[in-house]
Amino acid sequence: MAEHLVGYARVSTDKQDATIQRDALTAAGVLPKLLFTDQGLTGTNRERPALKEAMAACRAGDTLMVTKLDRLARSVPDARNIVDELSQKGVKLRIGGSVHDPEDPTGRLLFNALAMVAEFESDLIRARTKEGMRVAKAKGRLKGKKPKLSPAVEGHLVAEYHSGDYTIAELSARFSVGAATVYRAVNRAAAKSDAVTVLALPRALG
Repeated sequence: MAEHLVGYARVSTDKQDATIQRDALTAAGVLPKLLFTDQGLTGTNRERPALKEAMAACRAGDTLMVTKLDRLARSVPDARNIVDELSQKGVKLRIGGSVHDPEDPTGRLLFNALAMVAEFESDLIRARTKEGMRVAKAKGRLKGKKPKLSPAVEGHLVAEYHSGDYTIAELSARFSVGAATVYRAVNRAAAKSDAVTVLALPRALG
């Protein structure tokens, strides 16, 4: 039975493009029918349909290829589980230009080291993202959704509501906002004035 090179590519979001990975795998000799791609799935998510297909396509003597280890896994436990599965099937793993034989102690050692680096990089990215959001929030850059009405205009709307001269629909039209915005404005004003009566927002407008 001829040995095959099975390729796997992955991008984390639907906006990313796996073309570069696919081209590299094809250039390495992966046939189109043996090239599997997961779109919009992170490396920490083990439920990756294309990865399952790629693993299932591998037979004893075959080689599973990825362009980088973080395309296959972003945690040491997940990487080890994949290697164990490949080892049981007698399948080698190729990362870029390097082939790692799970049966070889040196190959397994090098792979584990790469897996640790990939997990470390993933942790760093998460930490930097959280730190960036914390700094941005502290500087006032993350303030949530901007109100549709200024405080002055919202106060005018509430006053007209309490005048009894306008319905919710009429206020929506006058101020060019949805009915839900009118309800929220009235309720906010009621909360500030410790009023007892609060409008119940219809389910259809929630």
